Amino acid sequence: MTSRMTPFAIMEKLIGFPTVSRDTNIPLIDWVADYLDGHGIASHRYIDPDQPKHALFAHVGPMEKGAVVLSGHTDVVPVDGQPWDSDPFSVVERDGRYYGRGTCDMKGFDALAIWALVEARYAGVKRPLQLALSFDEEVGCTGAPPMIQAMQSALPQGAMVIVGEPSNLQAVTGHKGGIGFNTHVVGFEVHSSLLHTGVNAIMAGAKLIEWANDTNTQNMADKPTELAAMFNPPFTTAHVGMISGGTAHNITAKDCYFAMDFRVVPGEDKHAWGNAYLEKVREVEKQMQEVVPETYIEVTPRFDVPALEPEKDGLAETLVRQITGDNASHKVSYGTEAGQFQEAGYSAVICGPGDIAQAHQPNEYIEVSQFEAGHSFMRDLITRLSA
Repeated sequence: MTSRMTPFAIMEKLIGFPTVSRDTNIPLIDWVADYLDGHGIASHRYIDPDQPKHALFAHVGPMEKGAVVLSGHTDVVPVDGQPWDSDPFSVVERDGRYYGRGTCDMKGFDALAIWALVEARYAGVKRPLQLALSFDEEVGCTGAPPMIQAMQSALPQGAMVIVGEPSNLQAVTGHKGGIGFNTHVVGFEVHSSLLHTGVNAIMAGAKLIEWANDTNTQNMADKPTELAAMFNPPFTTAHVGMISGGTAHNITAKDCYFAMDFRVVPGEDKHAWGNAYLEKVREVEKQMQEVVPETYIEVTPRFDVPALEPEKDGLAETLVRQITGDNASHKVSYGTEAGQFQEAGYSAVICGPGDIAQAHQPNEYIEVSQFEAGHSFMRDLITRLSA
């Protein structure tokens, strides 16, 4: 039998796997599977057919419907170019904080969830508990949907899911949805002194980015709906965070690449926003082709994440509020896998230790007090499932 590790020891182990989204997470999943197996817990996997990545899920307690699901992702964002004061892939305790990539987002919660699953098995819980560890959350929440489908085929249907994204252990009951598109503008190169005879892909792409600016200005000016008013900002946003293209300052750019992303408030149709963007794309493309017919704009879907809709008397929310005592209303503008679980029929809530402001930052950390509070949360959860 494997010895039972503390949550901190498990977090140290998880942080040691550099599971940046562009790389494999299989060594981490192998370790978790072996650790669970050492405690008599069988785990299952979803194996991505296109890349070396696995999701893992497991069940303890009665083999019946109604489990509480603890959901986390195993991927982390890159550390490239960030000024870290310590090894990002080792946990360092300093000034009441645990530093390391993923301590906050969200291997701290993953460690607590793995600990809870093992402890629940020894406690002989009367209500089942499940663990779900996904991949590729950081690149558009693309790993969760096939994992959820695989879970529903292999395990008894869970009733509620706690997604442990950092929320300072507050019950977050709603978040925006998201949809994004990779955009490749293909222009026609000429010397910039004759720019009217060519098509500058960057300048054509700038029209689409300016459309995003105008959209944000209009949305900001409109009166928000009652539901939208719960979010900050209280409107749907369009955003471009990176752009590349061109070969020289005196040549019209042949190529321009960027991603157009929307964060959509619940109650609005994210696909309608996508269609509005595509309509603008066709308008700009027509202008380009009036100059050089072979120019074009290629748009490919990048991600599509449903919103987390606030639930009336939601099971997951009720459970979390009972444990934490938090009765305030919390909504966030970032996306998570909670909306995907909700879309699949689970009651869903976001509740995890740590502050989202620390996620993705150099010297990412979680307060020791928050990690310990997360440990208390899991102990309380096990007690309730054992009653």
